[in-house]
Amino acid sequence: MAAQDSDLEKTEPASDRRLEQAREEGDVARSRELAACASLLIGGLLLWAMGASLQSSLSLLLKDALAFPRALAFDTPLLLEHGRALVGRALWALLPFGAVLLLVVVAAPLLVGGWLFSSKAFLPKFDRLDPVAGIGRLFSLNALGELGKALAKTLLVGIAAFYVMRSQSEAVFALAMTPAGAGDGALGHLLFLAFASMAAVLALIAVIDVPWQRWQHAKKLMMTREEVRQEHKEQEGNPEIKGRIRAQQREMSRRRMMAEVPKADVVVTNPTHYAVALKYSEDRHAAPVVVAKGADEIAATIRAIAAEHRVPLLEAPPLARALYRHTEPGDAIPERLYAAVAQVLAYVFQLRAGSEAAPPSAIEVPADMDIPGAVA
Repeated sequence: MAAQDSDLEKTEPASDRRLEQAREEGDVARSRELAACASLLIGGLLLWAMGASLQSSLSLLLKDALAFPRALAFDTPLLLEHGRALVGRALWALLPFGAVLLLVVVAAPLLVGGWLFSSKAFLPKFDRLDPVAGIGRLFSLNALGELGKALAKTLLVGIAAFYVMRSQSEAVFALAMTPAGAGDGALGHLLFLAFASMAAVLALIAVIDVPWQRWQHAKKLMMTREEVRQEHKEQEGNPEIKGRIRAQQREMSRRRMMAEVPKADVVVTNPTHYAVALKYSEDRHAAPVVVAKGADEIAATIRAIAAEHRVPLLEAPPLARALYRHTEPGDAIPERLYAAVAQVLAYVFQLRAGSEAAPPSAIEVPADMDIPGAVA
């Protein structure tokens, strides 16, 4: 019972296939806090780099918007045209800032999880329409965690803002009594402190949130041992089925090999343990080719088929063993066995010509090509 319970517990890390399926469904680790922090930092840098030109453009635009001919106020078409022109100028002035910020907003989430486009993410999920399931998600641990994170972020930002205001309270009160234009430097300093404190808080939250989101995502995709076994079976196939397929393939290969034995020129035997059938066609092969080989029962079958179709049988134990060890059906014989096989074929061709020839008695084979420890 304990073993069964352990098989149902998610104790195994997600496999590569599980991760791939999750990506196909658009399920990857994402950090909203990292995106928010990156957007704030880049936005602040853009304002620092483009602030002067942006301020000049918008100031001139505001001046033109508030100062226009009196007659324009009584001509609706011209007033609308003037408004459209002002809006176009405002959009044009804000375009570089907005374009870069939009690029950052789109690219920042890719820092965790990478680029991903999944069509399945656009498919409707009707289970989302279930109110009971929706209430369950609303009060789930994940939702409570997100709520706690939002409250913590608000609290930290509030604390940072409080300390900035407290440390700069005299400057804030002095700024209220400073003539317009004279306090730009002090105002900029206060804005910089507020921005730096907020950026520091969000950066701290992002540093904590990124590994947390990765851990949460990995935990969500964890698998039970049964799921791992099932996936392995699906990928590798059922061992019993694969065994039957391999057996069928071996049987088919054996039948094709036996069908080639009647076409052989000679079968070299051990005489009982090994049998190798050779075929040589001068116009098709540069060297004799092994068309069938086998040991024990298969060797006996090859000898029986050869005898039935009057294919010459020649006992040459060392040669039979060397051919069996170093060739497969369809292979040409090794060059080091050319001389030995040539003696066999010369004997066979003499028999075909009707000459009375004695089988070669001493066929030499390199010792290192023989099967170690083999007996006739």
